[in-house]
Amino acid sequence: MNPTQKLHDLGQSLWLDNITRELLRSGTLARYIRDLAVTGLTSNPTIFEHAIGHSAAYDEAIRSTARKGQSDDSLFFALALEDLTQAADLFRPIFDASAGVDGWVSLEVSPLLAHDAANTIKQAAELHARADRPNLFIKIPGTIEGLAAIEAAIFAGLAVNVTLLFSCRQYLAAAEAYLRGVERRIQAGLDPNVGSVASLFISRWDVAVKDTIPPQLRNRLGIAVAMQTYQAYCALLASPRWQKLANAGARAQRLLWASTGTKDPAAPDTLYVEALAAPRTINTMPEKTLLAFADHGQVRHMLPPDGGDAEAVLADCGRQGIDPDALAERLQREGAEAFAASWRQLLQAISTKTAQLTQASAP
Repeated sequence: MNPTQKLHDLGQSLWLDNITRELLRSGTLARYIRDLAVTGLTSNPTIFEHAIGHSAAYDEAIRSTARKGQSDDSLFFALALEDLTQAADLFRPIFDASAGVDGWVSLEVSPLLAHDAANTIKQAAELHARADRPNLFIKIPGTIEGLAAIEAAIFAGLAVNVTLLFSCRQYLAAAEAYLRGVERRIQAGLDPNVGSVASLFISRWDVAVKDTIPPQLRNRLGIAVAMQTYQAYCALLASPRWQKLANAGARAQRLLWASTGTKDPAAPDTLYVEALAAPRTINTMPEKTLLAFADHGQVRHMLPPDGGDAEAVLADCGRQGIDPDALAERLQREGAEAFAASWRQLLQAISTKTAQLTQASAP
């Protein structure tokens, strides 16, 4: 059996962390769905910056849309929604067959709103309405301001992918925002069935500490944080609070592993996929990692719901001077800044292309 199909059959969803117009037009995404058990897709500003800024595939759409006089960010969202609604339609049969558990795609609000709850809520509602697809998540970062927006979005019935989570503490804060939104819907007599996932970033932990820990701890911190978070996730799903909401018709916010491409050239290219196999979770993989796992990946064990050796690894890292909570805050801040930088580069690329294409087509 294909390793990706085996992982899927064990209860973990495999999503692709990439979107380009070429993936859609060439039939490659459809092939991944058919042959590699891919059941969803995520995107972010960096992915779109590479897709649009380094490809001619969007030039005609930019040329035609630019004639309407849209701003650069409006033009971007038009391009992104065109791609993502097509992808959502490809995944729609999976969404329907799984009763909305799987088959999702994700679009992120502007990273410049990471600390602006009011405008995040406004933009999330606008993008959700423009997409007009039941299987499209709006990605909102799990910053302090983002948490308020997440609760409000869930209460408004908007499906949310909480992004830029780096620790168990940050995950639990995002889960709390989701639960409050659902509880408010129930109190208001609204349908509590609103989709959500919480995306925990893994590999950036190990990149951050690679020069400060001994060899025996290398590439273990991110996995330990994931194990600790998975333990909290399992405990939450077993809690009386969640069971009450589930009995009322709510849908569980699923835990998603993000940033699962191996950054250390000396480590296996399937390191994080093999280490994070777990039922009722999602792994969104870069295309290179997905293909590597399909080729030679192995599923040796599943994550233990009791956290395994996570606390021991975290204690060992603590003895090396690493403060996981402080590092998580730094990683979230740097992640938000990196996405904002990609966003600015993306808009600059669109602006440059718009000027070039408009000039080239002028009489």
